[in-house]
Amino acid sequence: MTGPGGRAGGAVAAIGCAGRCRRRRLPARRMEAPPPRGFSEEQFRAACRELDQPAPVAPWQLLVESMGVRIYRLYDEQSGLYEYKIFGGLADCPPKVCADVYMDLDFRKQWDQYVKELYEKTYNGEKVIYWEVKYPFPLSNRDYVYIRECQEMDFDGRKIWVVLAQSVSVPQCPEKPGIIRVKSYKQSLAIESDGKTGSKVYMYYFDNPGGMIPSWLVNWAAKSGVPAFLKDMQKACCNYSKRT
Repeated sequence: MTGPGGRAGGAVAAIGCAGRCRRRRLPARRMEAPPPRGFSEEQFRAACRELDQPAPVAPWQLLVESMGVRIYRLYDEQSGLYEYKIFGGLADCPPKVCADVYMDLDFRKQWDQYVKELYEKTYNGEKVIYWEVKYPFPLSNRDYVYIRECQEMDFDGRKIWVVLAQSVSVPQCPEKPGIIRVKSYKQSLAIESDGKTGSKVYMYYFDNPGGMIPSWLVNWAAKSGVPAFLKDMQKACCNYSKRT
């Protein structure tokens, strides 16, 4: 998940001269579509390099290690929130299948219980994803508008699948009443073979959910939600292989 594209504008030029001014009418300028947003080659390679890290160095801190998953966090002073790095594995799930499952939005609706609404549309030549996530009562649901890209990398002779995602602002996807828009979201995912029949996985994640989120929910999401998600994804990979 690279910033928002620029906007073209029109102007009227005035030419100054001694004693008086006269206006010169410029020809009408055609409004151009903003340049495409995307991700750099270095961002993809940086995600690949994370798979070789035994552990993030300080100031990253180990939050929890459970079910073969290690979760680290880093406090972001500007937002007052945490960034997360997750390292783990998916047994008996080949990396190609993992990447396909992660990118298949229609299939995601079948196995992810927190999906309320999810679709991809093209606006001005750019593919954009809208995602509404269910939050437990009495909290308001959150929604995301973002772009993503998947690349199959040849990294030092290794085959690694990398997915990058980042929130964007799209006029055609306005905020909805009763739903809190997550305006700051970044994620990267790197997957490679574990040398057996499964996958080695790295994930970076940050978002600002807005509103007042209880500390118990934040702790649950970090410590239990991530391992549970990987377990659900593992099941989804097995089911995906059966149907393809």
